Amino acid sequence: MNKSIISVSILICITCLSFTADSQTASNPLKVLSRISGKQSLFGIHNREPNKTPAAWTNEVFNVTGKYPGLWSGDFLFQADNISNRQIMIDEAINQSKRGAIINLMWHACNPALAQPCGWNTDGVLSKLTNTQWKDLTTDGTTINARWKGMMDEVAVYLQQLKEKQIYVLFRPLHEMNQSVFWWGGRPGKSGTAKLYRLTHDYFVKTKGLTNLIWVWDIQDFPSLEKDAVDYNPGSNYWDIAALDIYDDQTGFSQEKYNIMVGVAAGKPIAIGECQKLPTSDLLKKQPKWTFFMGWSELTFKFNTNEAINSLIKADNVISLDELK
Repeated sequence: MNKSIISVSILICITCLSFTADSQTASNPLKVLSRISGKQSLFGIHNREPNKTPAAWTNEVFNVTGKYPGLWSGDFLFQADNISNRQIMIDEAINQSKRGAIINLMWHACNPALAQPCGWNTDGVLSKLTNTQWKDLTTDGTTINARWKGMMDEVAVYLQQLKEKQIYVLFRPLHEMNQSVFWWGGRPGKSGTAKLYRLTHDYFVKTKGLTNLIWVWDIQDFPSLEKDAVDYNPGSNYWDIAALDIYDDQTGFSQEKYNIMVGVAAGKPIAIGECQKLPTSDLLKKQPKWTFFMGWSELTFKFNTNEAINSLIKADNVISLDELK
């Protein structure tokens, strides 16, 4: 073959490889969030059950404002019907990604020491583990540990689909780690909830090879927040985004909470993982490092007027889907 033809062929191949790499980089939401930190915030909303209608609350935002949120969120969930409809939820995640939205996924998981599927009760998501069961859960080779890995295997199948389509995911398992109402939460210290988070992270990343996950470490805004930000921190190597769920409407989006999250993030992006009362655009100007906020499904419309939602999504420092694209 002519040397000039070979050279041109090599150049074309290099160009193609460079384009692929650049495209993947451009679609990485962590880079987007890092770029807007201190300037703008993404408008997000969660789509709670049922998984058979995984865009219901995203569509409701459009019905109210004529704009879609820049962040779409779904949940792997725990009930029999919602587990059966996980594929519908993942198909919607793929659809939302094609439209340009950033994808956020969470997982209200059943207790691996009990049964799956389960309910929103003390035999399910709101159940407890004894100290012995907790030690078994976080120790390789035990029965409970194997059940948890089996449950992660089930979820990994869907996350793998997203990886194969080169879709990055903000992944927020074991959310509200300092919230003791959940079986996984409320255990401070190195051997507590943070240890289960590290185990979960390593299994999905190292064992399952899910390199498309952007890890969101999430706690709730209890009065003990400053201490909880230390006691429940699995280590900065285990998360990419530090998120705070704000449900205490008495203290709201206080500067103290913001400062705590900025401090613990140490330069990494921070976000409002969940809220019922949305922040205002003026508040976001005073606390500009919140890279996204996620309204909780139906509570968004219960705790905020349509006028307030409209004003927020159309503010110059808030990003909707059309602006994100």
